[in-house]
Amino acid sequence: MGPGLIVLVVVVLLVIVVVAKSVLVVPQAQASVVERLGRFRTVAAPGLNFLMPFLDRVRAKIDLREQVVSFPPQPVITQDNLTVSIDTVVYFQVTDSRSAVYEISNYIIGVEQLTTTTLRNVVGGMSLEETLTSRDQINTQLRGVLDQETGRWGIRVARVELKAIDPPPSIKDSMEKQMRADREKRAMILNAEGARESAIKTAEGQKQSQILAAEGAKQASILGAEGERQSSILRAQGERASRYLQAQGQAKAIEKVFAAVKRGKPTPELLAYQYLQTLPQMAQGDANKVWVVPSDFNKSLEGFARMLGAPGEDGTFRYEPPKEEPPTDRPEDEEESVAAWFDTSSNPEVAEAVRAAEEVARKEVPSATSGLSGGQALSGGTDAPQAISGETGALGQPPAGGTSPA
Repeated sequence: MGPGLIVLVVVVLLVIVVVAKSVLVVPQAQASVVERLGRFRTVAAPGLNFLMPFLDRVRAKIDLREQVVSFPPQPVITQDNLTVSIDTVVYFQVTDSRSAVYEISNYIIGVEQLTTTTLRNVVGGMSLEETLTSRDQINTQLRGVLDQETGRWGIRVARVELKAIDPPPSIKDSMEKQMRADREKRAMILNAEGARESAIKTAEGQKQSQILAAEGAKQASILGAEGERQSSILRAQGERASRYLQAQGQAKAIEKVFAAVKRGKPTPELLAYQYLQTLPQMAQGDANKVWVVPSDFNKSLEGFARMLGAPGEDGTFRYEPPKEEPPTDRPEDEEESVAAWFDTSSNPEVAEAVRAAEEVARKEVPSATSGLSGGQALSGGTDAPQAISGETGALGQPPAGGTSPA
């Protein structure tokens, strides 16, 4: 190889090195901090950038995308002197590449340490229960402090989340026992409330049932009393009319027998014979041990014949038949006060009261689950007995003219 060829190769290599040092390609969502002779010159934007060979160099490459950094668990002491282990996750983004390189040596370690100290300050003023139930409040305070402190580093903190809060095992056991006791307490309270509501509903149902049963018994008693009253009245009317008719029948029979006897014109001998036939019947009683026949009964018969008869051609007294009397009318046609005794027609007021009572008895009783309250059901159920009692009071007065309800 000759000297000329060696020089050419050296020149070509030199050109390649110069071109490589002069051209800088920055990927999208990244930035490069360029220094010239050890001093900040510029921030290379994404794309093709030209540098001064051997004078400019890239100090650092910065990722401009939002970054997610999960920090290891940090022991934190709460206000009630309990140590809890808290894992944090920080979402941040580099907004100023120059500040991120020159203001802090390692911004990720800086964010981690700042998060730890801020977290201890925030949680140190809270109790364990507040720490476990105030995650949003802790996240908001952490984000505010970190965003304010990291602003001069060219970093914007988007979110801070508490990934886990782990209390000591003894505290976990106590918390589980407390939660179990709370659940058992709520279960007992709910069971007691259920038993109480069930007892109340059962008592209300029994109350309504007893009230309805009492109302039914009241209506039945009213109807039974009214029926018994009407039955007694009708029975008394029937007995009164029956006795009156029996008395009239006996009177008519006596009149007929007396008229027949008078038409038969009996002699004293016949009356004596009939008298003798009647004596054994009069002596049939158990208390009749001795029966004395009067010796002057012939004279008695003779006086009876003389008083009621007339002497015939042979001198014997015989009964004269009475004159035929015209038939009399019925007693209910002769006396107006007695005519109502034989009236068998029904009283319209009684029939109306019975019909109203039957309608009330057949009426369906509204239930407690149909939207009616107990007071409304009771107020609606007591109207019919008042109406019946009112009608009964009105019917208790007998009608004018001596006629009782049939």
